[in-house]
Amino acid sequence: MKTAYIDMIGGASGDMLLGALINVGLSIDDLRSELALMDIGGYSLRSEQVSRGALNCTLLHVDLDDEGQRRRGWDELSDTIESSRLPEEVRIKSIEVLDRLTDAESVVHGVDRHHLTPHELGTVDTLVDIVGVIVGFRLLGIEQIWAGPFPAGTGFIMSDHGRIPGIAPATAQIYAAANAPIRSATQWGPKGETVTPSGASLVTSIASFDQAEISVSKIGYGAGSRNPDDYPNALGLWIGETKTNSGLSGGGLLTGGLALLETNIDDMGGEGFGYVQERLIEDGALDVWMTPIQMKKNRPAVLLSVLVKEDDAARTAMVILRETSTLGVRHRVIERYTADREIMEVETSLGTARVKIKRVAGDVAGISPEYEDCRALAIKNGMTLAEVMRRVGDEARARI
Repeated sequence: MKTAYIDMIGGASGDMLLGALINVGLSIDDLRSELALMDIGGYSLRSEQVSRGALNCTLLHVDLDDEGQRRRGWDELSDTIESSRLPEEVRIKSIEVLDRLTDAESVVHGVDRHHLTPHELGTVDTLVDIVGVIVGFRLLGIEQIWAGPFPAGTGFIMSDHGRIPGIAPATAQIYAAANAPIRSATQWGPKGETVTPSGASLVTSIASFDQAEISVSKIGYGAGSRNPDDYPNALGLWIGETKTNSGLSGGGLLTGGLALLETNIDDMGGEGFGYVQERLIEDGALDVWMTPIQMKKNRPAVLLSVLVKEDDAARTAMVILRETSTLGVRHRVIERYTADREIMEVETSLGTARVKIKRVAGDVAGISPEYEDCRALAIKNGMTLAEVMRRVGDEARARI
């Protein structure tokens, strides 16, 4: 599986990620062509080769004219992506990144997203950063992304709201929501703001922070706009391969190629959840479950979680967007350990029934009678379902 590893040496931002993508081979012309599918103007792209410490990096400039500098609300930014001609999976992931950013800003400022003024993040370069990074990894054929810990900045910076800590409140909120790992600040570490809110939202949306073994084939670096003397203000991007499956002691199998789709919903009735669960299962979801949660202002809500094959993720996300009230779906590439399983038909004293056999390291670790077969036998024999399932299970074990 083609994999990328994000090494946040001096920090992370949208333009640093884009610079690193170009440094490892992304064509800036291809990037321009994909971004043009949003039908927006007001910006131009140009890349420059620079040094950050001893590292040779690409610095991407997103130059804005008056139209590009016009402040846009969150809804306009979202509508621009949604109404674009971008591929479906790019739109879905870009909206997820933007929603994560919007949620953080909304919590920090205590204002509903529809009444929130983005300030620094409201110009067109926010769209270029978010969509450009999603498009860039797609154009490079990256199937899986890992990341190291975020570097903690020190000191204070000025914003449109006044002086704030080196870790901006919105960035800190994104860290907390994603349970992201942070590299503690030291006297030799990066100074000031090291990670922008859009950079934090991008990395936490597209990457996993678990440990990974990668056979590296290429390394590139994207530069930040500042060039301090005491540390290289750069982001590293390692490209290589990982195995999709690996053996697990005890006989299980680590399986890749899966995705977890999640969304928080606080404005939909129970019938809607039952219906969308049926639709998702019919559409090929591997598992669907719902968890009670609390959202801001202590509103009760439901976390809808769907496990799917990675190839089916975009299609399944569209089902969720169409059949629920949510405005965005989070997407995460995952792996799972699985036991070997088989379905066997057995003859019992009550009739024929199928049973599911679980094997670990070749040994039978469990036998589960199939519900529908046991239900039919319970009705036929005038017995309780529990007794039928017990007897079918016991007789199947004796035969196997």
